[in-house]
Amino acid sequence: MTANAMNRRDVLILAGTTALIGAAAGLIKPAFAAPNPGVAAPAFSLTDSNGKVHALKDYQGKTVILEWTNHLCPYVAKHYGTENMQALQRETTGNGMIWLSIISSAPNTQGYVEPAEANKLTVDRKAAPTAVLFDPKGAVGRSYDARVTPHMYIIDAKGTLVYMGGIDDKPTTDWDDVKTAKNYVRAALGDMANGRPVAETVTRAYGCTVKYDTSSS
Repeated sequence: MTANAMNRRDVLILAGTTALIGAAAGLIKPAFAAPNPGVAAPAFSLTDSNGKVHALKDYQGKTVILEWTNHLCPYVAKHYGTENMQALQRETTGNGMIWLSIISSAPNTQGYVEPAEANKLTVDRKAAPTAVLFDPKGAVGRSYDARVTPHMYIIDAKGTLVYMGGIDDKPTTDWDDVKTAKNYVRAALGDMANGRPVAETVTRAYGCTVKYDTSSS
């Protein structure tokens, strides 16, 4: 863990002071209406922290992992502080997959950052996404029914959504839980690599609620 990473005391303080964690430890059961695993993933086009536009259609033929993120969320901090998220990013991108970290926090809300800060966070945390994308209006997040951070999605090479839900089965901010958790994303990718249907296509996502723009809602 780097000197810049949140330590456990930081997470406990933040967890105790923030009012932005969802009820019941942030457990959210995903809505099944939009979207559904087994159908085409919603199309999108977003700009990254370096000013490059990324469209989902650009990655046809590759597996794409979407990670909704908010660096100030204690649940996100657990997975970055333990370098669990970075390890998964390196595993996937090292195998030719595309990892897109998406920030749907609206301006002036928790988790919103400017491009330079996003790049600094990537360096400081030794993160390894393909790109960090900005969704300040929340249109893409809502199209995926992304409710919490982290909320994870896997899209196969044909553009089909094959997994949506939590990163693992330990819905806590306890860093030690990472060691014994079942990582749903890794399990789904393992099924795909072995030519099997994904065993668990939808799981319960947990974390802090996505801080969407509510000005037009």
